[in-house]
Parts: sequence; C-alpha cells; structure tokens
Amino acid sequence: MQLKSAFITLFSTLLTFSVLVSEPLKAQTNFTLPDLGTSALQALPLEKEQAIGKVMMMQIRGSSPVVNDPVLDEYLTTIGHKLVANANDVRFPFSFFWINNPEINAFAFYGGHVGVHTGLIAQSDNESQFASVLGHEIAHVTQRHLARRMQQQQDNSALTIAGMIAGILATVVSPDAGIAIISASQTQSAFSQLTHSRSAEQEADRIGMQTLNNAGFDPYASSEFLTKLAAQIRYKYKPPAFLLTHPLPESRVSDVRLRAQQFEKRQLPGSLEFNLAKSRVIARYHQTPEAAENFFRKLIRENSFYNKTALNYGLGISLLDQKKFDEAAPILDELLKSDPKNLFYIDTHTDLLIAQEKAAEAVTFLATLHENRPNNQVITLNYANAALEAEQYNVAVQILKSFLLEKPEHNLGMQLLADAYKKQDNLAAYHEANADVLAQYGAYLKAADEVQKALNFVEPQELIKQQRLKALLTQYRQMQKELARL
Repeated sequence: MQLKSAFITLFSTLLTFSVLVSEPLKAQTNFTLPDLGTSALQALPLEKEQAIGKVMMMQIRGSSPVVNDPVLDEYLTTIGHKLVANANDVRFPFSFFWINNPEINAFAFYGGHVGVHTGLIAQSDNESQFASVLGHEIAHVTQRHLARRMQQQQDNSALTIAGMIAGILATVVSPDAGIAIISASQTQSAFSQLTHSRSAEQEADRIGMQTLNNAGFDPYASSEFLTKLAAQIRYKYKPPAFLLTHPLPESRVSDVRLRAQQFEKRQLPGSLEFNLAKSRVIARYHQTPEAAENFFRKLIRENSFYNKTALNYGLGISLLDQKKFDEAAPILDELLKSDPKNLFYIDTHTDLLIAQEKAAEAVTFLATLHENRPNNQVITLNYANAALEAEQYNVAVQILKSFLLEKPEHNLGMQLLADAYKKQDNLAAYHEANADVLAQYGAYLKAADEVQKALNFVEPQELIKQQRLKALLTQYRQMQKELARL
C-alpha cells in the first residue's frame, strides 16, 4: 500500500514539472556544463528526476522487450553496483535492466535507470569492455547530462513532458525510430534531449574511465571498445545504435587512448561469469536452439580461444531448450558438480529437472540452497517456480510474499505470486496481485478493473479487506487521471 501511495506523490510531482518545462527557457548559443549542484539542480530537482524516471520505466516495461531473466539480472546488477560503489556524485540508487536487442547499445535516463542491450555483452570481448560502457552511462547520470541539456534548451515551449518521455524512450531503445518521431512532430529542439553533446561525451569518458579503474577493471578497455565501434563504422552502412546517441568523432577515440595512459594497464584473468552470461544471451536470446547448438559445437570442435566451460554451458542450454535431455543432462550435471554454488548452473539444473517432470526433486534441491541464501533472487524465484510446477502452491506463496517484502517492485516476483494465487483458486488475492503487475506498466485502468474483480470474491464479513480494496481502487483511478494529464 505504501508503494501505491508514493505514486500519487510521483504524478503530482510530474505535473508540477510539466508546467516548468512548458515555459520557454532563456536562449543560450553554446552548450556549457554548469557547476554541479547549481543550475542543473534548479532545472530538474532530484526528486522530479526520479519521478520522471519511474514513469519512463513503466513505459519501457510495456513497450520494449525487457528481459526478465534472474540470472542475467543478478550478473548485470552485480557489475553495475560495483561501478556505482566506486563512482562520485551518486545521489540516488541505480537500477539496471536488459533489453533483448542484438545491437550494441546502452542508455541511461532520469533517476539512475540504465538499460543495456543484450547485444552489448554478446559483442564485448571481455568484462572490462562491457563494464566500460556501464561506467560511461553511470557518468551521464551522476553528472546529470540530461538535466543539463534541459537547462540549455533554446526553444522548448512546444515540448510537453509526454512528448519528451516518448521521444527519449523511442531514441534510447530504437534510435532510428526516435529520430523519426522527433522530426515528424516538428519538435527538433527535443533532439538535444536525446543525444549527448561532444562535451558531455568527453566528460562521461573521463569520469567513466576513472570509475572503471577505481572498480578494479582495466581502464584501457574503454579505448579498446571505442576502437571496436569505430571499426564497425568503416564496414557498415548503418552505424551501431550506440553511436546514434553517443557521437564518436575521430578525436574522441584518440582522446580516450591518451587518457588511459595515466592509468596502469591491468592484466586481468577472464571472468567466468561474464563468459557464462555471454553464452546464455547467445543461446537463449540471439539464436534459435538449433542454431545455438551448431554455434557452440563448432567453437568447441575448433578448440577456439573462447572459454571452454562457457561454451559447454551454452551448448547445454541449447540442448535443453530442444528437449534433448539425454545429451543436455551430462553436460549440465558436470558443470554443477564442478561449482555447486554457481547461480548460472543452479538455474539451468532447475530448468532441466522441471523439463524432465521432476519438479518435486527441484524443490528439494532448492530448499537447502534457499536456507543458506534466502534473499538471492535466482534461488528464490527458481524455488518458487519449482514449487508451482510441483503443485506446492502454499510453499510458493510464502516464498514470494517474503521475497516481495524486500523487493516490492520486482516484476517477475509479482507475476509468479499472481500465478500462485490463481493456482490456489484464491481469486480475490489473484486479481489484486494481477493489479499490482499491471500498475508496474502504468496500466491503471486495467489495474482498477482487477481490483473491482477482487472485490467480487471477498466475503461479506471481510469488512477490512473490502475497505482496503476500495481504497486501492480509488488510488488506481486517481493515478490514471494524473497520468492522463501528463
């Protein structure tokens, strides 16, 4: 309930902000970076920036192929938070999420949200390269570059908050489409909200590299990755998506190379987790199971320089997804035996047991792990899913309710809880939980409809529950009104 009340405040804040941005700002002929804590904060206070970020995240959930994969989420969040812990000027918590898109791209927007295309890890050579892009995006947030762009906007009188959000969302997720939207709506001035200037890119390069180094990664990876992108420009008619919103003049690559020389080159061992995540992305998201099997078998056969353990992991996933259990099981079992605490292997072993119709065995396997690591999302969500498959619905509900107390906005956890209530035939709880899921996408009218359905299944004597649901119904309807006014 506290979360939903917070969203009323959120939209009230956004309404105030919409009035702010509708007033023309004083024209500026040159984009200069104002001092931190002064003009950027005046243009967009931190609480309003976070509010806009929440609305944009709702829109992304509803319109983009967001990847709900606990293992990949755990890996991305671990890397992201390691960088944030070593960054300066962090003003609010960061959140990281995946977009299923083979293009090289990453983007950051208001409120510390950082989106990463699966193509970024698939085409990175090592973990430091991958982390270098995250560090760059974190720098865009900590230095509040989008807020500064708003400060220097010359003519935004026709730019509504709804148009700004739509344009930014379209551009960061699909840059070509976003540019077309801006042109079609004749609000070309908004494009400066979407692409970073050379000055902002230089600042993000500098600060991002420092963060990368502080976090223990190889700072030279920044120049390696930019060099890789520059090479793609030469051989492709269409530049990588990342470069449509992050300009790459020739001087930028040389500047980054020179800047890296102030740091010591780090010779780091290959990261197994990075390679496992890369194999998982290729096997589960970028190729069909049949094509992935051929891909991994070819690399294994050629005795390539790729990490052999990660190649076997990718092969095991591709065989599992084709239901070739007799071939997948020995590979996946051997991996788990070699490293029983590895979350990648735990997740895939659970998938294998469920696919083999051994859900009860999966529950037993995960119960012990959950006792030792009760708050880990990979183990918890796998445990709940296995309990659902084993028809142990009460177990699933208790696990998920406890998990959501700590992570109340976890989308996949909310969806699983709704499924568990439905399987219990607890229809009042199911419709209420389904309303929570819909609210995550900003679908407040549908959420209100679900609450109304929940009321139909409440017993007449359950007066407190009726009052609570009626209050929730009023909140969702009010949220829809506030959202519509944006």
